[in-house]
Amino acid sequence: MKAFAPLLKKIARLRILVVGDVMLDHYIWGDATRISPEAPVPVVDIARDSWTAGGAANVALNIASLGAKCAVAGYIGQDEAGAKLTAILHGKKITTLATPGDGPTIVKTRVLVQHQQLCRLDREAPPTAYAFPAAQADALLAKEIAACDAVIMSDYAKGILSDALVARVTKLARAADKLVALDPKPKRRLAFHGLDLITPNKRESLQLAEIELAPHTPFPAAEVCARLHELYGTKHLVITLGEDGMLLSSNGKVLTTIPTAAREVFDVSGAGDTSLAGLVLALAAKATLETAALFANAAAGVVVGKLGTATVTPKELLDHVNHR
Repeated sequence: MKAFAPLLKKIARLRILVVGDVMLDHYIWGDATRISPEAPVPVVDIARDSWTAGGAANVALNIASLGAKCAVAGYIGQDEAGAKLTAILHGKKITTLATPGDGPTIVKTRVLVQHQQLCRLDREAPPTAYAFPAAQADALLAKEIAACDAVIMSDYAKGILSDALVARVTKLARAADKLVALDPKPKRRLAFHGLDLITPNKRESLQLAEIELAPHTPFPAAEVCARLHELYGTKHLVITLGEDGMLLSSNGKVLTTIPTAAREVFDVSGAGDTSLAGLVLALAAKATLETAALFANAAAGVVVGKLGTATVTPKELLDHVNHR
């Protein structure tokens, strides 16, 4: 674990580009002590509101929080939510590359009562409103890809990433000899091949591998890893297993499983974004896959101990590791 301090110094010299579905996370904090006379629902007395970057923008926020430079490309609407999201990102010195589109900024509003999520309200348009034509990728992204150390495509199935755009970004990254990673969402199946890293969770890995399991069947790790390598030709595969940690695979072979690093879990919102950011930063800093996974796991272990979509600083990460 002592390797994390020099690793963080290397990370501070990196620049990462994130391409994907950005959104604004809105939290309404309050208390509920009575039931509405109009319907059998709680009445929430609002104490405060807070906002942070969500989706691909939260990946960018985590990258910046860990000390690297970052740019993020995604749809940001010409509305109040878009202005708020832009201000949050610029406040962390993250460059924003606004992609074309024709919809509102995506907003997820969570109502929390006594630190428990009561409900979530989503504001968004159909995926077609956020589509980013691959033909425009060169003009918007080529210069940034050439200047960065790695590219992350963060898919939340909202419409930014298409087969054509993924292919174009991959080609640009390959031409510039940059590490390229994808966090996929199989419900909007994307065509991709030959990436350096993909980071599905357990359920997503089964969907991508086209494997159906009967209830209570043990996870077929070797079969899933071999199948995903056969289908997608990805160099590294990290499957997040929730409370069971991370499964690591290279070139279709299972390497090891890293146990979870969390001491206390208050909120898993955004933990996958933190994990993705940590993995790519460490790999771009030339760490091994196992060291990158340990680093990412430790970062996610800090974040799940916080309420709401959160990030981790180098000091918090080192303190967490030293006191585990």
